[in-house]
Amino acid sequence: MKMGFRWFGEEDDPVHLSEIKQIPGVSQAVTALYDVAVGDVWPKSKISQLKQQVQASGLGFEVIESVNIHDDIKIGLPTRDQYIENYKQTIQNLSEYGIKVICYNFMPVFDWLRTNLHYQLPDGTNAMAYEPNQLPDDPNEMIQSILNGSKGFEMPGWEPDRLARIQHLFDEYRNVDAEKLLANLKYFLDAIMPTCEKYDVRMAMHPDDPPFPLFGLPRIYKSRDDMLKIEQLYESRYNGFTICTGSLGENPANDVPAIIREFVQKDRAPFIHARNIRFMNADKTAFHESAHLSTEGSLDMYEIMKALADNHYDGYIRPDHGRNIWGENGRPGYGLYDRALGVTYLNGLWEAINKDNKK
Repeated sequence: MKMGFRWFGEEDDPVHLSEIKQIPGVSQAVTALYDVAVGDVWPKSKISQLKQQVQASGLGFEVIESVNIHDDIKIGLPTRDQYIENYKQTIQNLSEYGIKVICYNFMPVFDWLRTNLHYQLPDGTNAMAYEPNQLPDDPNEMIQSILNGSKGFEMPGWEPDRLARIQHLFDEYRNVDAEKLLANLKYFLDAIMPTCEKYDVRMAMHPDDPPFPLFGLPRIYKSRDDMLKIEQLYESRYNGFTICTGSLGENPANDVPAIIREFVQKDRAPFIHARNIRFMNADKTAFHESAHLSTEGSLDMYEIMKALADNHYDGYIRPDHGRNIWGENGRPGYGLYDRALGVTYLNGLWEAINKDNKK
């Protein structure tokens, strides 16, 4: 198992690579080019510069999160073919600089959604939360809420160029249901998989977050059944999944450890996001993010890590969203301290389980 840590680049991340390097057990910086417009080819010169920055800190450069997919591809517009060609070229370019895994999502309009970026917890910290009764009817109000809570940071998936045409996107997606979105994903995978196989780059699709429809937009990666459908769209280990324990765990019907066991055994899970959440109401429709420790949330992180260890997982993992703790003024969900604590906890579980398995 290779432990990574998400980094948003020198220009927009108060967390420095030198600090990430000091977290015991972290070997990878999980990053991206954040100044390239969605749909454009990632230039080799910029990829090379990013790799040099990461490797100069002593960290590996093998996972990209994310190469976002242009909405024309998801909607199925005639212009999608050019954007797909650009994506294929980006895959090839990244492969030349050692990238092995690309995390991506196929969510319409919003890559993720929370109703509060600073939900106050009893211990004095704050974390991101989702409460359906706090969801406004107007998505523009939701956008403004996210922007107001971002503390000046650009939130992944909420880039200004996308938000500027939000009403246009809703109009374009009006006739896209889950069946059509899945068909458009198949079109995309059929086109890019030969490139992935040729250049040895695995795609790792991220679950819908939260895993249920919002604002009438379709969702196609919410559960094990959805994963089976996506898996069958293109039978190849290069058509893989990012298993985000928090995103899947937000639906209490999902048995996250069982999902991990199944898809690791199939070699379809090159990337894991480890996150805990705590349900806030009896029907488990509202949640806030928590520390990684099992007793702090509603997910059993021991069973999650055991599912990985028992199946000899050798892919990539990173701690997902943490709380804001110790007075840190970081990007919501992506501060240094709580994620570093998460790494230590996850690595402790990993070591203990593996040593116990050898007895």
